[in-house]
Amino acid sequence: MSDAYVVGDPDGLSPLLVELRDAVARELHAQLALRGERIELADLPEVSYQVTIQVERTLWAWRPARQPPTEARLDGVRRPVD
Repeated sequence: MSDAYVVGDPDGLSPLLVELRDAVARELHAQLALRGERIELADLPEVSYQVTIQVERTLWAWRPARQPPTEARLDGVRRPVD
């Protein structure tokens, strides 16, 4: 069972998926603004790379509510994502 049902998210997404969705949407919006509201086929590798960077940043910054802040700080140590 997804924890989205536990926290009552109306989208049916877990809190992590909501953060990822929002990060992707922000980056796509920024890329569209940079490129005159149109992403050309030749630009897809760069756009994909930028979206991936935002997803990685979101994963590293995201802290589940049940995890104490000291365990989730960005100290350069890679930990698995729940």
